[in-house]
Amino acid sequence: MKGLNCAFRVTAVALPLEILLLLPGVSGRTFTVLNSCNFTIWPAVFTDLSVGTAVPDVATGWEAAPGSSVTFSVPDNWKSGRIWGRRDCDFDNANPGPNSCLDGGCNGGLLCDPHTGTGVPPATVAEWTLDGDGSRDFYDVSLVDGYNLPMSIANSVGCSVADCPVDLGPNCPSPLKGPFDSNNFPVGCKSACVADVDGNPQNSPNCCSGSYSTAATCPSSGVQYYSYFSDNCPDSYAYAYDESSNSALWTCNSSLAADYTLTFCP
Repeated sequence: MKGLNCAFRVTAVALPLEILLLLPGVSGRTFTVLNSCNFTIWPAVFTDLSVGTAVPDVATGWEAAPGSSVTFSVPDNWKSGRIWGRRDCDFDNANPGPNSCLDGGCNGGLLCDPHTGTGVPPATVAEWTLDGDGSRDFYDVSLVDGYNLPMSIANSVGCSVADCPVDLGPNCPSPLKGPFDSNNFPVGCKSACVADVDGNPQNSPNCCSGSYSTAATCPSSGVQYYSYFSDNCPDSYAYAYDESSNSALWTCNSSLAADYTLTFCP
């Protein structure tokens, strides 16, 4: 918990955000988050603390102007970690929370709560487990909760790139399209599960839930609109059991100690 405690301590004395993000911390991998979009986004970081206690040495959320980047240290044993971007945020209200952003918002407002601060769908999510089974890093770009920003995960050692580099909003199938900004532009594309297309999320082939809760009972052929996501972003994770596509979940030998760069709007 060293990185998280450090982040909140610095916030309390109101040091500039740049100092908060770049404070020295635990040794490990170097991660860079780059905003190549032509608009401001608000990246967010979450660690499932029920899986592992190692956390990145960075704030759990920050404002990223166009062209800006943040570099920070991540422990070699970071497990079940995720980074995503939020769009059209306003944290000026008295009780900032998940509805402070048009999509991707989290409990806690700007700084996502370390226990409950996952992003509100639709949101494109970059996921990592470092030094996992077989001494491998596992990483992916997930569209399981839908899409809100193009992104790519590159690395310093020549392992595969995971990405969804195209804007899926404008051509998103009508039942999945949205939310919309003030100009009626779609800034998201929900998954069939999040959109509740079949009306039964507790027992749904779209959600791989209930009687469809295994890879055998939830093939991609039963997931509505799967092809829209997989055809446009073949190197991303398009539904809960997408490993069989062989281009959803990527690995890299942990002994290579890869550093990673997450680029929004690559």
